[in-house]
Amino acid sequence: MTKSFLLIFLLLLVTSCQFFETEKVSSENVYKKEMEAIDWKDVDSYPSFSNCENTLEKPEQKECFINTISSHLYKSISHEGMIATRDVYDTVKVNFEVSSSGQLSILEIKMDTVLQKEFPDLEMWLLQSIDSLKPVAPAYKRGIPVKTQFTLPVIIKTN
Repeated sequence: MTKSFLLIFLLLLVTSCQFFETEKVSSENVYKKEMEAIDWKDVDSYPSFSNCENTLEKPEQKECFINTISSHLYKSISHEGMIATRDVYDTVKVNFEVSSSGQLSILEIKMDTVLQKEFPDLEMWLLQSIDSLKPVAPAYKRGIPVKTQFTLPVIIKTN
């Protein structure tokens, strides 16, 4: 009986070692899985201005950022005293970016040629308006400042 007990014990001992083995995971596999899990088109926090710093929720951060730029652009344009020879109702698309250091710059301004003829200085006014804005902080992704790009529609309407 002790021999059978000893034999069973040895068999259990030999076969149970495989249950204690751990699977080796390479750092490259972990890195690949982590890179696939990251949504590169989204940020953890949006760029901000001083009036948006206390906004905690991400949708509110974006809304405050866009509203601050929009209101600044509209104020700047309205001070220029735009006079049109005909009624104008058009949209200008302003593509801009905020660098990882917080610099705001215009990449492209898309406007109709009719609007360009009616307001030849409009592009310059938009550039000057954006240049006068200074964000406090860039966007962040996983605690790292990142570059972000936005497209802002600016509606030009005359009375």
